[in-house]
Amino acid sequence: MSTPVQQPKVGAVIITMGNRPQELRALLDSVAKQDGDPVEVVVVGNGAPVPDVPPGVRTIELPENLGIPGGRNVGIEAFGPGGTDVDILLFLDDDGLLAHTDTARLCREAFAADPALGIISFRIADPDTGVTQRRHVPRLRASDPMRSSRVTTFLGGANAVRTKVLEQVGGLPDEFFYAHEETDLAWRALNAGWMIDYRADMVLYHPTTAPSRHAVYHRMVARNRVWLARRNLPALLVPVYLGVWLLLTLARRPSRPALKAWFGGFKEGWTSPCGPRRPMSWRTVWRLTRLGRPPVI
Repeated sequence: MSTPVQQPKVGAVIITMGNRPQELRALLDSVAKQDGDPVEVVVVGNGAPVPDVPPGVRTIELPENLGIPGGRNVGIEAFGPGGTDVDILLFLDDDGLLAHTDTARLCREAFAADPALGIISFRIADPDTGVTQRRHVPRLRASDPMRSSRVTTFLGGANAVRTKVLEQVGGLPDEFFYAHEETDLAWRALNAGWMIDYRADMVLYHPTTAPSRHAVYHRMVARNRVWLARRNLPALLVPVYLGVWLLLTLARRPSRPALKAWFGGFKEGWTSPCGPRRPMSWRTVWRLTRLGRPPVI
């Protein structure tokens, strides 16, 4: 009698502020309906109590809000050091919903078929219209969200990560709190030789919202953009990358209060500690360029 092939173990990390109990329950139900072996779930209350969850779902309640990367890192460690008690970790926004029951199976198949694949970015679609916003397609050529491709970053609340990546390069940068933490991890993973795929057939339903709804958006985006460059780019590329983003920001003509907050964050990014500096190799710069997004844009 042949021995059955063991499926890669899949876990899921969901952080919540406790203010979306119905959406969280719907998301957990969609995870529970995934084909194949059950997905083990950890819900992290980020400075807030966790609403009622189904039996079998583990919960962790943090006494303070550690931010998105900090909360997700706590969830990772709940699966052992670097999440290594499982093979794959899904990271899902608490107001999202897995659109299909085959997402976990497709993740298992994708990682098994490509040993170099480290991260998968799902397609985010509005639950009512089915529309995917351009900003949710993690590449420059974003006009066709139905086209899957290799990419250079991923979407924070709709992705799957091979836990060997986290074991090798570490988790998300706690210091960032909010904004650009995914790109920091993506660049470190790419520098270590891993690849990232955007998969249009793996769908998370999520209401259409503007990231600027967060009060700290403009400051955090600017500060963390500087930190991202200081931590990861060769010294020659740091001023080029930040100069391009300064010009792009001005071209978008933000409001005066938004621009004031942005420049405050930009200054903070230069004057505050950004964590360890581990610049990527020029070989990685070339890989990013070949993938369509050189690290100056």
